[in-house]
Amino acid sequence: MTHLWVRAEQRANEDRVGLAPDGARRLRASGYRVTVEDSGSRVIPTDAYADAGCEIAPEGSWPDAPGDAIVFGLKELPEDGTPLRHRHIMFGHAFKGQHSGRALLERFKAGGGALYDLEYLTDAEGRRVAAFGYWAGYAGAAVSLMAWAAQRRGDTCGPVGAYPDKGAMLAELGTALGHTQRPTAIVIGALGRVGTGAADLCRALGVEVTAWDMAETASGGPFPEILDHDMFLNCIFARPGTPVFVPRAALGAARRLSVVGDVACDPDSDYNPVPVYDQATTWDRPVVRVAENPVLDVMAIDNLPSMLPLESSGDFAAQLLPSLLALDDIDAGVWARARAVFDDHIARI
Repeated sequence: MTHLWVRAEQRANEDRVGLAPDGARRLRASGYRVTVEDSGSRVIPTDAYADAGCEIAPEGSWPDAPGDAIVFGLKELPEDGTPLRHRHIMFGHAFKGQHSGRALLERFKAGGGALYDLEYLTDAEGRRVAAFGYWAGYAGAAVSLMAWAAQRRGDTCGPVGAYPDKGAMLAELGTALGHTQRPTAIVIGALGRVGTGAADLCRALGVEVTAWDMAETASGGPFPEILDHDMFLNCIFARPGTPVFVPRAALGAARRLSVVGDVACDPDSDYNPVPVYDQATTWDRPVVRVAENPVLDVMAIDNLPSMLPLESSGDFAAQLLPSLLALDDIDAGVWARARAVFDDHIARI
């Protein structure tokens, strides 16, 4: 019997979950054993999983789960250096040259476990089977607009928080922007999920969007057009060969650009296309000011979809469920492809 263990997220401001109660019920009906940890912050209450027939475990008890359990979470594990003996499904951020990724892989190697990275669950054509991208783009554009509005007031963007739904987010942003002229925005990666979400948020608030994708960036740069917009929203998947969109030379250049929303947020990657900052921002400090004259703020929050946890969880869980229903054949299909990526990187350590 395949045993899926849904752990409670242990990161602050992380209320999302990758499995909805209806999905848990379908897994149970298919013969899976499903354990869900209690959580005081998860957007979906624990009782809903109990009603779906799941076993309920104490929050944070996954290290003591049976050895054959597959531990499923979203964001990173506590960085305590302990060996990892289980198979884990999560966003590991370990395969794109992230400097913190090696430590995670070393923990898996020490414990004999394995990482099935959610970012690398792909179908036979190489397309991701599930992603939070749309809501990352939507929320990232929202915070970037908050930063722009704060600049108009002579201020910097203050702390942000979660919203009950996107309607509440739009209402608050509309009030913050008031009747002022809207900024212009350029979205790179506009044809993908992330870029679509970013553009949708902008257009909902009357922001003019220049939509670029691979065709517009094929030259490799430089891209002076980016500096001619008020906001740049980076929505691309960083990889070897990704162009630099905003070089450090732009900090002292004449430009209209005053806000970069780095929704992709890979500051410690070797492939970072926005190398004007070097660490993610936070909910308490959503932007980092990298230039003063003229001002340039970078928004680089790495768990943006949790600002809209209800919509983003429901969307992601629905996308992922067909793959979870295939976990009983973890050595084939989407899971085998993800395991091959992990094995390749482990072999290099």
